[in-house]
Amino acid sequence: MDRYGYLFAGQGAQYAGMGKDLYESFRESKAVFDKADDVLKFPLSKLCFEGPIEELTRTGNCQPAILTVSIAAWEAFKHVTKHQILPGSFAAGLSLGEYSALVFAQAVTFEDAVRLLRSRGEFMEEEAVKKPGKMLSIIGLDLEKIKEVCKTTGAEIANINCPGQVVISGGMAEIKEAERLACEMGAKRSVLLEVSGAFHSSFMKNASVRLSEEISKINFSEPKIPVISNVTARPFSSVGEIRENLVKQVYSSVLWESSLQFMLSNNIRRFFELGPGRVLRGLMRYINNEAQVINIAKKQDIFNFKMGGDDAA
Repeated sequence: MDRYGYLFAGQGAQYAGMGKDLYESFRESKAVFDKADDVLKFPLSKLCFEGPIEELTRTGNCQPAILTVSIAAWEAFKHVTKHQILPGSFAAGLSLGEYSALVFAQAVTFEDAVRLLRSRGEFMEEEAVKKPGKMLSIIGLDLEKIKEVCKTTGAEIANINCPGQVVISGGMAEIKEAERLACEMGAKRSVLLEVSGAFHSSFMKNASVRLSEEISKINFSEPKIPVISNVTARPFSSVGEIRENLVKQVYSSVLWESSLQFMLSNNIRRFFELGPGRVLRGLMRYINNEAQVINIAKKQDIFNFKMGGDDAA
């Protein structure tokens, strides 16, 4: 049996209909959705299955929804395949996916995580209204040049996703100027992200203060396997560091490329992407195109793996 890296999606992976076949096919998945609906006191499951996508994409809805689908996929996969997590495996999640990774590693309960992500999303939305901003993905420009762009314009690096793809955050004017300057410096293209604010930047400092108060009420445990922190690209070393870095993560750069490089340096070559979308699989192609990523988001993905027909990069 192999050691794996377990990867969990972030915001942007959502789509109307996600998780529906899991809910209808596996009682283990249904239990996860039912639990989320009960904790949040509204039908999150219906929003996942039916949309509308505009409502699902709202940050306060999207974050607990992606967590719920990710854990529902894991519970069904574990039940059907009898998959066991071997020592030496790792977990990581992109931004909100870090909460999914911590639930997966039994460092926090699903109920507490879904409640936290609902609050986190709402706090981030509210700050985005108070301090409007945008996020811009810059493709095909060296990181050092992007740092120059940020220094010149006042934008901030939000995500270092993979070689040739960096996301920056900032105010509307700063992002517009950064886009122009990046193009001048040789960027292949740039894409404004469909998010409501300048996430993973100083614009979210107040949201992090409010989140800190919520996190202080939650019980965390030592993860059963190492979970890589977005803030440090290294495993959390203690429960205290989990609390601290979940707060920092809201306004700090997500070091996704370095997080995966850390797992690769520990001889992890096979990965599962648990939850909606295939964003993380796509990023892995640019980080290490020999690594294998198996998507687990739907009923068919689970049975493909069970039958030995891995849907892999």
